[in-house]
Order: sequence, then C-alpha cells, then structure tokens
Amino acid sequence: MAGVDYAKVNENLVRAELWSSELKDVLQEQLMGTKYVRMLSGFPDGNQFTIPSVGELPMRETAELTPVVYDTMDTGEFNFTIDRYVEAATYITDKAKQDSYYSQQLIGMFPTKMRRALDENLESSVFSLANTQTANDLNTINGAAHRFVASGSTNTVLALDDFAKAKYALDKAQAGGTRVAIIDPSQEYVFNTLVGAQAFTNNPAFGGIVNGGFVSEVTGMRFIRNIFGFDVYVSNFLATPADTTINGVSVPASPVTNIFMSVGGDLTPFVGAYRQMPRVEYERNKDLRRDEYVMNARFGLKLYRPECLVSVISKSTI
Repeated sequence: MAGVDYAKVNENLVRAELWSSELKDVLQEQLMGTKYVRMLSGFPDGNQFTIPSVGELPMRETAELTPVVYDTMDTGEFNFTIDRYVEAATYITDKAKQDSYYSQQLIGMFPTKMRRALDENLESSVFSLANTQTANDLNTINGAAHRFVASGSTNTVLALDDFAKAKYALDKAQAGGTRVAIIDPSQEYVFNTLVGAQAFTNNPAFGGIVNGGFVSEVTGMRFIRNIFGFDVYVSNFLATPADTTINGVSVPASPVTNIFMSVGGDLTPFVGAYRQMPRVEYERNKDLRRDEYVMNARFGLKLYRPECLVSVISKSTI
C-alpha cells in the first residue's frame, strides 16, 4: 500500500490560497457637519427662499421741548437657493452576479456605499462654507477679525492665542451659545505635542490630551474637551482655502481652514434645506444585461450668520 507524504498532498490536495467568506471594508470617519447646519422649514416648493432681516434702533439723549428724532431701521434680506443636485450610482452585470461568490454581499452594500458618498460630499460642503467669507481679508465684524492666519510656529500652526482671538471675535459679535472648534488632524498633532509646562500653565485642560487623546471613549467623536470655551473636534473634511495673504501675513503651504463657531438654534452659522432627501432607485438595463442602482438628492447650503463664524488658516501637514 502506497503511503501519502506531504509532497504528494501538496501537489494537488493543498489549497495554495484560501478566500474569506466576508469582505473587508474601509475605515470611515464619523461625520458631524450636519450637526452645525440649521435646516430651514416653511420651504415646500420653489428653489429660492428669502428671509427678511432688520437692524437695530439707536438711543438719543434728549431735553425738554426738544423735537423727537425719528430713526428708521435698516432692513435687508437673506437669499437661499437649492443649488446642489448630487448622485452616486453603480451597477452589477449578470455575469458578475452569477459567477461571484460575493455578489449578494456587494449588492447589499450598494445603498450604504452610495449614501456614504453623498454624506461625505455634504460634510465637505458644510465645512467649505467657511471659505465663502471674503478671501484675503480679515472679515472684520465689530472691530474683531473673523478670518486670519494661525499664529503658531511662524504663522503655520494653531496656537492657544488663536483660540483666545477666536473667542474675542465671537464675544465682540455677541455670538453666545455653545462654542465649537473643528480642527485638522495636523493641528491635533500640534496640541498633542504641547504636553510640557507651557501647555499646562496656559490651560489645565491639556491634561485631558495626555490621559485620553482627542477621541471620546463615550461618543466615539474625536473630541478633546474644552479649550478657552471651545469644544474641540477633529475632522479630515475641512476645506482648502484660496487665500494667499491676510492682513499682510502669508498663508502657509498646503493650507486648511480650521473652524471656530457659535452654534445653537438661530446662532448656528450655516443653514441648509433638502428639496429631495437621498433616495435609491433601481433599474434593469436589458440592453447591457446589468442591474443599475442610483441614489440622488437635491439640497442647498449657505453661510447665514458670518458673525458666528471664525476661520483660522493653518498648514495641513506636520
């Protein structure tokens, strides 16, 4: 009787490569942009929405027998447009569906992947609204700059002074509410390195970075805690500015716009509206012998309260 050794088995009976029964997916960042958008109501049709605005009245000193001075209030209007029509689409051919072991897993992923594509686009679109401020300008409101270049490391990275300056700008604009800062991961790195005496001297909250980093164990959001009144979050979806210099200070190479803002109800700096929420449609293409899937949506976004927004430009590298 002939025996069986490894050479015999390996020739035809050992699988050289094993395939898993599951598909590996990519890692995805938790999105947060829509938390800072006030969705408009009372907009059932049309593609343009107008919100009238009014200013303040002055107070005047007066005296007996002096005629009253009647002042008029300034008025204006805010125009909002549904101007975005977006979609994500894909397909699977009959042959791919019939022959692939993973075809049903793939088809099951289509709606999730299409929605993720639309949601990431929305996230980037929300944060890019910071760049609708006037480029190459301080965007001064009540004497305080609402757009400037970061002051750390020769005007390339965020410093604690920038947090203080952003707080001052929002205070001067009377923008109360909850204060939120959203910074680039490169700037998280800067603060992670500020764990020496200077960081603790200026702000004891930096102790939280050493203990737990920027990611909240409870919420999963990349949150540091509070610095000078700002709840600080980290995002990879912040926009690239078009500015070159602001108030004589050059914008660093590979720039990114970090966002500081007041949020809550009418204070929230960004507004938006959906005319059509994301929806999936399916169609059979008999000519190309494939199943086609598409998700589309219509919406609009706009900077509503510039006084509640401060943009600080830094580099996006370390």
